[in-house]
Amino acid sequence: MTDYLIPIALGVIGIAVGFIIAKVLEKGSASKVVSAAQQEANSIIKEAKKEGESLKKDKILQAKEKFIELKAEHEKVIIAKDKKMAEAEKRTRDKESQVSNELSKAKKANKEIEAKQKDVDYKLEYLDKKNSEVDKLHKKQVEQLEVLSGLSAEDAKEELVRSLKEEAKTDAMSFIQESIEEAKLTAQQEAKKIIINTIQRIGTEEAVENCVSVFNLESDDVKGRIIGREGRNIRAIEAATGVEIIVDDTPDAIILSCFDSVRREVARLSLHKLVTDGRIHPARIEEVVRKTRKQIDTEIAEVGKRTVIDLGIHGLHPELIKMVGRMKYRSSYGQNLLQHSREVAKLCGLMAAELGLNPKLAKRAGLLHDIGKVPEEENEIPHAILGMQWAEKHGEKPDVCNAIGAHHDEVEMKSLLAPIVQVCDAISGARPGARRQVLDSYIQRLKDLEDIAFGFTGVKKAYAIQAGRELRVIVESEKVSDEKAAALSFEISQKIQTDMTYPGQVKITVIRETRAVNIAK
Repeated sequence: MTDYLIPIALGVIGIAVGFIIAKVLEKGSASKVVSAAQQEANSIIKEAKKEGESLKKDKILQAKEKFIELKAEHEKVIIAKDKKMAEAEKRTRDKESQVSNELSKAKKANKEIEAKQKDVDYKLEYLDKKNSEVDKLHKKQVEQLEVLSGLSAEDAKEELVRSLKEEAKTDAMSFIQESIEEAKLTAQQEAKKIIINTIQRIGTEEAVENCVSVFNLESDDVKGRIIGREGRNIRAIEAATGVEIIVDDTPDAIILSCFDSVRREVARLSLHKLVTDGRIHPARIEEVVRKTRKQIDTEIAEVGKRTVIDLGIHGLHPELIKMVGRMKYRSSYGQNLLQHSREVAKLCGLMAAELGLNPKLAKRAGLLHDIGKVPEEENEIPHAILGMQWAEKHGEKPDVCNAIGAHHDEVEMKSLLAPIVQVCDAISGARPGARRQVLDSYIQRLKDLEDIAFGFTGVKKAYAIQAGRELRVIVESEKVSDEKAAALSFEISQKIQTDMTYPGQVKITVIRETRAVNIAK
């Protein structure tokens, strides 16, 4: 046991001694390394100090150079500001000198004005004195004239004014007459030429519209079927259509009476369908009338479309097209309204072309000028105003709307289309055979023309001739002079224009003659 322990103990001791020797050796080498590192660090620090000193000197030199540069720039700025201040001071001194010169001139001018004002005051005072002297002399002269003439100044003034009024009235009437004659010489020939050319290029049929329609039957046996048991069928037709049906002794015919042409047409077509079908009873009548109304509405739209296409009018509102179609079933003084409107549209287009205006716009205004006559519901608005309102509502141009509203002078004319439409409307309505007029109203119009002439002093006789287009007035030569005859003709024309409504124009001829009669024996 001991033999084994001894070598082990020796081994351990050997190991410990070796470790201690190794540590001692390591410490010695470490001290050498540290001393070497310290020496190297000292040398690095010395070099760093040297480099720092050199960098410091460089930075100081750069800073000095920058400072010198900034100082030079600052001096330049200061010099520039000093220069500007010097220029501003110079300008200020110049302005002060200029203002002082102006002030001196103003003072001098003010003195001159004061001197002139004194002179003017003196002259005004002198004039006032002279005016007072003139007034005194004028009063003395007026007093002397009053004594010599036996009239006061007011009476003489009134007499002078009266004489001047008479003279001015005579001169004015002669001037008006000369102006009218001159206008006639220059304008009448061209106007006649345009109107005649326009009328000659239009050819239309005469009107035959009225308030009744005749429905022809194949035999009188059909009348009984139309009347029905105790008249129930005819009552149903009248209630459904609003048309009065007259069944009398007229052979093979019954009469449909109604002021509304659309209703008459609905009744006529309905009767035709019922008679053709053979089934005539109240229920069937209501069904046929309802279908016929739809058919008429469609036909109205088609008529309107064909009309605007024939006239070359584009872009018309659908509602206005329907109103144009409804004109087919309306009449004015017996003249079919659609034919009248087509005629007026063509006349307007021709006349506008002659005058160098837009013929398409003129046609548009001429076609639409009477749409106010076809309202679906009756109202009290004049048809020209109603038509203008409808045209405005449906987007027509202002010139067209104004022409519609002004063709009967309901509103003021604002474009050349308005007088063209008015003239063409008068041409279409006034031509012979165009319209039917009741005999009583026609005679009354002639009588009213003559009565207007008799309302003036000095009128001996008056005759309305040429269907009321000319009025001949015979005056008493003792009461009416030649100058007054011309004035009388003008006054009568103005009275007719303001008091009467008539188509076309009325010519007033005043005749004055003096007769000397002797008998030789």
